[in-house]
Amino acid sequence: MDDVTIFEKIIKKEIPAEIVFENHNVLAFKDISPQASTHVLFIHKEKSTNINEMIEKNPTQISDIFKAIKEFTELEGIDQHGFRVVTNCGARAGQSVFYTHFHLLSGESFGNFGRA
Repeated sequence: MDDVTIFEKIIKKEIPAEIVFENHNVLAFKDISPQASTHVLFIHKEKSTNINEMIEKNPTQISDIFKAIKEFTELEGIDQHGFRVVTNCGARAGQSVFYTHFHLLSGESFGNFGRA
C-alpha cells in the first residue's frame, strides 16, 4: 500500500495549510518554504505520483489544474504581473513529495531561465 503523503492529509484537512483556492477537483495552498513572494502549490484531489503518471492515468487532470491556475491568477491579479509554473518529476529533479503538484511563483523577477 502506498504511503499517505502530506498533500493527501491536507486534502482531508487532517493537517493545516493556508488554502488559497479550492474547487471540486483542485486544491491550492501556500508553500511552507516560499521561493518567491507568491508561492502556491496546486494539486489535483485525485492522486498521481508525478506528471508522467498523471498524463497516463487521467490527462484531464492537467486541464483541471491549469484552469484553476488561470482562475486563481485572474482573481488575485497575478495574471497582470506575470508568473511561473513549475513541476518536478522525480527526486533528481527536486521532487520531495511524491504527489503531482505544480508550483506557481510570482512577485519576483525570475531571470532568463527557459526564456523563449
